[in-house]
Amino acid sequence: MSDKLTIKPDTKDKRLTRNIDGLNELGEPFTQTVVMERPLTIFLNNQEIVTSMTVGDHPEWMAVGFLVNQGMISESDDIISVDVDWESEVVVVRTSNKTNYEEKLKKKIRTSGCAVGTIFADVMDIFDSIKLDRTTKFHTSWLTELLKKINTQPSLYLKAGAIHACVLCDKHEPIIYVEDVGRHNAIDKIAGWIWYNKKDVSKMILYTTGRLTSEMVIKTVQMKIPILISRSGFTAAGVELAKKSDLTLIGRAKGKRFIALSGLNRIIYD
Repeated sequence: MSDKLTIKPDTKDKRLTRNIDGLNELGEPFTQTVVMERPLTIFLNNQEIVTSMTVGDHPEWMAVGFLVNQGMISESDDIISVDVDWESEVVVVRTSNKTNYEEKLKKKIRTSGCAVGTIFADVMDIFDSIKLDRTTKFHTSWLTELLKKINTQPSLYLKAGAIHACVLCDKHEPIIYVEDVGRHNAIDKIAGWIWYNKKDVSKMILYTTGRLTSEMVIKTVQMKIPILISRSGFTAAGVELAKKSDLTLIGRAKGKRFIALSGLNRIIYD
């Protein structure tokens, strides 16, 4: 495994999966491991923002990442505490000053994300102002090694399935690997980790197991990551937004094969 992978799925955490007895196709007894799915309501100060169904790990990253990706919290905001209460199924993010979330809530719309996904219309104002690093390159020779490291990493997906992953990568090395029942939750965890660690990701790569939708493109650009790769396919809106922002968008990535539909200038065929 990659020695740079500092955050990885905890397959031994009994809070994240459970075993259920059933029958297989032959009518024989079979025990299936399934992932847990629990509601978690995000509060920003005293305001309820959204309830997401989540597997439950790294709730503080997910909450902060969601608020950052929605433009509700900026780099200038001072987060004074993040409190998680699983008994009440809430996570409360508190800032030193009042934010502009009330106006944001008026513009809330539902997206195509799994479980509960939300995005706010004026996020596009922030999206349009971001300039991604054009000097970052993706070498096609990295792909096989990168995918092998991701696909062989012990994970909840290999243990139970029914879950999405997002992996932050430095060239062909995975460094942060998170999972959740919704791909938007997984990418929010990455955003939260970046916020907590003040990490410059302007030359890194994001891998996702989910579809390359408009939501995934917007959040990747919000994090200022210039390259997004998926084993899955594209939506037209996702490709359109990727081209608008010059995000390198690579889908159907399996083995040495892939299809790139945007940001082709960053790809080096070696």
